[in-house]
Amino acid sequence: MAFDASVHAKAIDLTKLSIDMTTAAGSGHPTTAASLAHLVTVLMYHHMRYNPADPANVTSDRLVLSEGHAVPIVYAAAADLGVHFGADPADLRPMTRDDAMTLREMDSAIDGHPNPVEGFPFFDAATGSLGQGLSVAAGIAAAARLDRLDKRIYCLIGDGESREGQITEALDFIVDHKLTAACPIFNANAYAQSEPISPQQSAKSMIKRLKAIGFAVHLINGHDPSQIAAALEAHGAIAGKSRKPIAIVAETIKGWGAEAMHGDGKHGKPIETDDIPAVFGELDETGRFLGAHWTEGDLRIPPVTAEPPKAKRIKKLPKFSAAMAAAGKQSALDAGKWATRRAYGVALQALGHANPVVVALDADVKNSTFAEDFWKDQKLTKRYFECRIAEQNMVSAAAGLSAGGKIPFASTFAKFFTRAYDQIEMAINSGANIKLVGSHAGVTLAADGPSQMSLPDIAFFRSFATAARANGDPIAYLLQPADAVAAYGLTLQMAAHNGACYMRTHRPDSNFIYDDDTQFPLGGHHVLADGDDLLIITSGYMVHAALDALDDLRRADVNPTIVDLYSIPFDEQAIRDLAAVNGGAVLTIEDNYGGGYGSAVADALTSEGGGATVRQMYARRIPKSGRSTNELLAYIGMSTADIVREARTMASPAVV
Repeated sequence: MAFDASVHAKAIDLTKLSIDMTTAAGSGHPTTAASLAHLVTVLMYHHMRYNPADPANVTSDRLVLSEGHAVPIVYAAAADLGVHFGADPADLRPMTRDDAMTLREMDSAIDGHPNPVEGFPFFDAATGSLGQGLSVAAGIAAAARLDRLDKRIYCLIGDGESREGQITEALDFIVDHKLTAACPIFNANAYAQSEPISPQQSAKSMIKRLKAIGFAVHLINGHDPSQIAAALEAHGAIAGKSRKPIAIVAETIKGWGAEAMHGDGKHGKPIETDDIPAVFGELDETGRFLGAHWTEGDLRIPPVTAEPPKAKRIKKLPKFSAAMAAAGKQSALDAGKWATRRAYGVALQALGHANPVVVALDADVKNSTFAEDFWKDQKLTKRYFECRIAEQNMVSAAAGLSAGGKIPFASTFAKFFTRAYDQIEMAINSGANIKLVGSHAGVTLAADGPSQMSLPDIAFFRSFATAARANGDPIAYLLQPADAVAAYGLTLQMAAHNGACYMRTHRPDSNFIYDDDTQFPLGGHHVLADGDDLLIITSGYMVHAALDALDDLRRADVNPTIVDLYSIPFDEQAIRDLAAVNGGAVLTIEDNYGGGYGSAVADALTSEGGGATVRQMYARRIPKSGRSTNELLAYIGMSTADIVREARTMASPAVV
């Protein structure tokens, strides 16, 4: 068949270019690339509906390369096809074979693993940390369904990486939400990195597993062009329809085409320059055996036919009191007391009505995070995605939704986000516009104990605030509101910001500190008490603890300045000025482990020298269950009395 002959010829050509690229780079994965040569050829030259000159077009079919190390084969195809790329989205140009040879160079957009941020918009997400791509593909499919786009999303997955539990999480998510536009394609080449795969990851076992989850499975020879095309056409026939989703298991050969690249021990090893002629000779012999012959016109990229979704009007958002009243929370307004986690639910619902691209995800704790306010609203429920107890999939699916043009808010307990730190970092690396909300932060939830409390998350997220994106914004904001008004305002600020944000909320109800007119710009802070003896810096629930200590301190003739530092990063010069007013004496208070707010303040105060003294109050022991918040704060040495004692110690000896 002419089709088969042309696919074989192109697969050999792309495999050769992959070898040249990785040898020139001195690193890379030519054997994995070769195993995907036919699959990538049929997808990119014949089946996917996309425009090489407009690779980021939201209406086009998408390819997610979950086994990101195989990217040389995709780069080779992109170079051959002239897929547009470049660091400046407004000035893309066709990729050439010479560009492909810059693989892994510092000033090249052809990174060692896929990353759209570096200038390769054919991909929607950074991959390479294995196991995450299918979740991203599912998120893109979810966004396409919301926009009613006839769009297919293909995800290439290694059989070795299928051992990652997140793959199963994503498969379940696809079945749960009937995301038939997503097509998992398993590259069953029988080898992981350091040795052959386990029997549980074999093609036979994978088929049983996929069928048990709810997929129709097509087992194919991954080097047979006609079988590949038939399986992809079968998926295309059901994509986006309420049918059983389709997965493809493609049996392939790692190092296909040349025995010199076969077998164990070849993973991630470029071909030596002197060995290339012999390997190319084997590939040519394979081509002759298969009857490989390129005929112009045998393979044609189908055109993009879908129209992009029309921009929808964003409505004006209500102030906090109006949103609370509209949500039926007038009694809480009258009481002047409400939990920050509950205020998040009110804000999320208000955002959902005002902004049609806002979507919500939760990991089976929506009745605790109060994402259920969004889910219960009949006008919004189609934009809610229940992720079950699968936080890693939730974060990566949120990244996919972001790639599809949505503003995803993903919530769970702050503690459970720790399971997804890798996924969070990969989403941030992708430039994803994700909003993460972790409830039950710190120790104040009390009764459930440390298995439900998150104390180290603040240090993890604070680290992202120390680095900047190309536009100067931090690569992520860390936010911690002190009351319901702040939680509402910061949720709205997150939606307005194009970039990653993480907000911590708390379980206990707390008194309102702020009024409707208070603004909460990202990077800001609020001064709640003015003094000149000591600067107390805190955030979240501990703002209330600091305010509770204020009267005792004033009775002891200690007049502190109290700052609600609700954002990291923050205005460092403003904090240095406040420290100077207070004689350089600074006390930070947080119910977390060290490395968070206190460290951020200390870094800011010492970055330009100066004589500030910073004492950090934080949890210095593992917390446990208790019947009340105050019990827990006393247990970790952060009760009101503890704060008063530390503050008096830091004040002048004459005062103490």
